Amino acid sequence: MLRTKSPGGFLPARLYRAIDRLADTHGNGTIRVTTRQGLQLHGVRKHDLKATVAEIAANLGTTLGACGDINRNVMSPPHPFAAPAYRIAREAAQAIADLLTPRTSAYYEIWQDGEVVHSSEPEPDPIYGKSYLPRKFKIVVAAPGDNSVDIYAHDLGVVPVLSEHGVLLGYDLTVGGGLGATHGKKQTYPRLADEFAFVAPHQLLSAVRAVVVVQRDWGDRKDRRHARLKYLVADRGLAWLREHVEAEAGFTLGAWQPLPAWHVPEFLGWHAQGDGRWFYGLPIASGRIHDADGVRLKSALRAIVERFTLDLQATPDQNLLLIGVPESARTAIDAILTAHGVPLPHALSLLERSALACPALPTCGLALAESERALPQILERIRHELRALDLENERIAIRVTGCPNGCARPYLAEIGLVGTSLGRYNLHLGGNPSSTRLNTLYRPNVRLEELSDVLRPLFEHFRSERHPNESFGDYCQRTQVEPAGVPA
Repeated sequence: MLRTKSPGGFLPARLYRAIDRLADTHGNGTIRVTTRQGLQLHGVRKHDLKATVAEIAANLGTTLGACGDINRNVMSPPHPFAAPAYRIAREAAQAIADLLTPRTSAYYEIWQDGEVVHSSEPEPDPIYGKSYLPRKFKIVVAAPGDNSVDIYAHDLGVVPVLSEHGVLLGYDLTVGGGLGATHGKKQTYPRLADEFAFVAPHQLLSAVRAVVVVQRDWGDRKDRRHARLKYLVADRGLAWLREHVEAEAGFTLGAWQPLPAWHVPEFLGWHAQGDGRWFYGLPIASGRIHDADGVRLKSALRAIVERFTLDLQATPDQNLLLIGVPESARTAIDAILTAHGVPLPHALSLLERSALACPALPTCGLALAESERALPQILERIRHELRALDLENERIAIRVTGCPNGCARPYLAEIGLVGTSLGRYNLHLGGNPSSTRLNTLYRPNVRLEELSDVLRPLFEHFRSERHPNESFGDYCQRTQVEPAGVPA
């Protein structure tokens, strides 16, 4: 597997065309949009890696920083609105990504035919030092009120704070989120980030650097399961972290500023950007771009990007946005999608529109169960039960992963399924639509064939006992569903 680093999910047309070609020449013919707004190629053989990485770099892309014990791809709201909050969030994400990109020359020496310089004393990175971080580090930038990036699920979150006239006042910071865990290891657990501090605009990069350096110097290097920032925050507390971040940054952190209520918007289909142009939200099941079963999605995207030279934006929910579309191109794009059998957003069920799944088997070595390949069956089972109870118009966030590492962020879902072994999943319930609350384990090791029977009584009680406009996740949290499947 090979993964791009694309801050904020931005994919220039030239880069996407290169990835499309590489998927056929060196990959397995498919492209995958990740839940961190990157692209993945699967099936790349080792002897093709160098040519693949070099081709990506020659077309405005990179794989540097997409993996490893460093800062990963910096996420931001994918919607290309011209509004100040979205513009500022995108700019901040790019600035943070630039700041935390490793300065090593080894990447270019190995992958792009740079001259190799042998040294017994390698030059330390100015931020990562000689030893890099104890574990991977994930940063997101959100727009106020728009929680598309699941801000509380990450090591560090950044939110622009604006005046009522759209003037940037500074940034709120969250710290200590992370969803990875290990089955049977109670010392590992998902954790929501804490609302931490406020910094002035000119202090943002210094504050981000300070948080990363404190994690570098104090994170657990003896136990990788205990190495993420969330455990440092949980063990030592926010006051300790504030003291050390302030000492490293050289200034006093401000108090967290109130923000609008969070929600997770859906922008599928056509939407005005606010600059005279449009973007089109294209739903992609589990982020998999390919031609199969009469739906020639990969060919359609290739035709659109080549004809109109459109840039794209990867979203945290594994979809793609065609951005900067002139009014004159909308009809032709609709026609291309229809001609290639690509279903329009309104043709998809509400469950399909919001479901996430990691790749899992057969391409992930950590997977214990199916995820992407099982998702259609899981959604159909749940849709059948909802339809029988006249609840098919309910939007319920469903996320599935093949292991407990949480790449599709299942612990925030209203219904989360986490693989334990082939055909078995831990069933978690009670997240909320705004992705600001962890769900809880409802029943372990549920066989896929049992899923309908387990969920049916819950859906029945939800239909009869819910409050007006109450979501399924909120209902489960309010009633504190018990293992027997009957609300307390």
